[in-house]
Amino acid sequence: MNERILIDPEIQHGKPVILGTRVPVARILGGLADRMTFDEICREYEVTVEDIRAAITYAEELVEQETHHPLPMG
Repeated sequence: MNERILIDPEIQHGKPVILGTRVPVARILGGLADRMTFDEICREYEVTVEDIRAAITYAEELVEQETHHPLPMG
């Protein structure tokens, strides 16, 4: 899906991580949700701005792939 994101069962139990690190995409997104700045995330997790953008894009692509199946009303 994204060349900066790696999914490997041997790293973080197969959760998506930033390539070349053991930093899960979820941790990057969590930092953003907690209002950390890009600079703070870069320093805290030793990733690049491009890595952060890749994590966001990865999450966006996953959301776009989701399908919604409403339950019948009755």
